[in-house]
Amino acid sequence: MKPGPAVRAALMALALLGAGAAHAHEADLISVRAVRDGASPALVRETLTLTPDTLRLLVPELTARDGDPSLFESQRARLDARVWIRAPLFADGAPCILQSSGGAWDAGRGVLLRADFRCPPGALHQTFGVLDALPAGYRVIRAGPAEGGAPAGADFADQAHPSLSLEGPAGAVEGFAGWVGLGVRHILEGADHLLFLVAVLLVGGSFRRMLALVTSFTLAHSLTLGLTALGLVTLGARGTRWAEAAIAASILYMALENLVLKRHGHRAGLTFLFGLVHGLGFASGLRGYGLEEAMVPGLLGFNLGVEVGQAVVMAFLVPVLRIVQRRPRLHSRVMRVSSIGLAGIGLYWMVARGAG
Repeated sequence: MKPGPAVRAALMALALLGAGAAHAHEADLISVRAVRDGASPALVRETLTLTPDTLRLLVPELTARDGDPSLFESQRARLDARVWIRAPLFADGAPCILQSSGGAWDAGRGVLLRADFRCPPGALHQTFGVLDALPAGYRVIRAGPAEGGAPAGADFADQAHPSLSLEGPAGAVEGFAGWVGLGVRHILEGADHLLFLVAVLLVGGSFRRMLALVTSFTLAHSLTLGLTALGLVTLGARGTRWAEAAIAASILYMALENLVLKRHGHRAGLTFLFGLVHGLGFASGLRGYGLEEAMVPGLLGFNLGVEVGQAVVMAFLVPVLRIVQRRPRLHSRVMRVSSIGLAGIGLYWMVARGAG
């Protein structure tokens, strides 16, 4: 028997949400920090902070012995060709000359790529052609002190607009709005968080109950997001990978529970526990990208953006679920078919992320 229109619509929506890559949070941001040397202003020291998965996309040869510092020296020519040459630095339009480069593994932030440039006087800006070698959606964020030590705001470069000024502070409103926008984008492109909420809410219930479930998830992920951003909880590259696998496992578990259990009175508490894990995933979008210099506006703005994006999705999803719930047979069919799809997606992501 062919599924009805409502079931087909649910499957289509599920497919659209699940279309994201298995590594939904892996390395969609790269931070850049550039400062002129106080003793020798012609010398500009630059650091790119990225995750190991981004490095694998750019220089696959650096993945053989993750954490071995000697690899950066042995692969310096490839790093220069695939990263620094494709990210030319300028000072008032005049090119800077690459003097040296290197890298290091950082347990808290992932990968640090460093380079020294010799630049003429003038305002620094950089064109990140390296973004063309990465999947669409990547951003480069200016982080930390800009030239002269002025506090930099949250400015971005992407494939459509690859050039980025590396000096001059952004206004407070502009910087806060940038973090809010980053949070909105992170939740809307974070298919795993959205699919988890879908799995949680599929069983239906009163509007108050659905609100309690969403609030439980919000409180939990806000807690671990804050603790991780403040450095009270730290995850290395391996820990981040397993946190992402656990997020996928939460989707799988909720979907299977939808198929097996008839009652879900414990769901608010369970949602809170899984929300703690999801907060670690949200935190991966902040690590090493300038939050240290804008802790309060960055953390508040990003979290607010996450909640705004979540509210937009819930404003659409909850009324649809309430309408379907009024027809028990249809609701049962939609929940069963959707949960099977969610279980498949969760299982695939869990295996892919666990395998690295």
